[in-house]
Amino acid sequence: MFTKFRLLILSFSLLLFNCNKEVNISFEDIYISSENSIEINIPKAKGNQIIAEAINSEIETTVARELYIGSADSESPKIIDESINLFNEEFNVFKTDFPESEQIWEAQIDGEVLFQSPEIISISITSYVNTGGAHGILNIIFLNFESATGKQISNKNLFTDIENLEEIVKTHLNEAIRKKDVVVFEPTDFELPTSIGYSEDGVVFLYNTFQIAPYSSGIIEFTIPYQEIKPYLIFNSTN
Repeated sequence: MFTKFRLLILSFSLLLFNCNKEVNISFEDIYISSENSIEINIPKAKGNQIIAEAINSEIETTVARELYIGSADSESPKIIDESINLFNEEFNVFKTDFPESEQIWEAQIDGEVLFQSPEIISISITSYVNTGGAHGILNIIFLNFESATGKQISNKNLFTDIENLEEIVKTHLNEAIRKKDVVVFEPTDFELPTSIGYSEDGVVFLYNTFQIAPYSSGIIEFTIPYQEIKPYLIFNSTN
């Protein structure tokens, strides 16, 4: 009987250890720079190797894609160094074709952990790339991950009831548009933004430039408090 009890305690302890180990994820900042004013500051997950590698792989793929300026028909690299090399090669081609041009190319990519709880991790990636057009391209992406697995969560899998959620989002969007006093495109059908993420204050909904308004309007962003949106959340917002 005593032996069975010890085995039960040992099994339970191992289960707790494994569960704690699975969610033992922290982040450190890494900095990458290159010629042509390329600067990258992004978080890197560490702790449980499987979870950290899953998160870091998606962050790297996202950054590499944002930095890529090749043909839209070609698949973008999934490695940051490859995108940096391609960026510099394209700039050298540009300088060869237009040696008199004083245009300077630049790329700035910054990432931060917006929110972390035992259930969900939200990370933002902000990129600004200027390759000589009338203005640079600013884009903000939110990445959401399951804390216990590192698996990326799609926007549709963040919520239980998209239809009713959209009504709440519409109300907040109209208020944000009114406060910002901008003209938006007339959509045929309402769509949630592609950038949705958790924060300390609530769920952030962000429409990037050109998604619903012209470039001059900038991004349109608003946060819906957790107490208002909690009935529709699949993941717990308590960190």
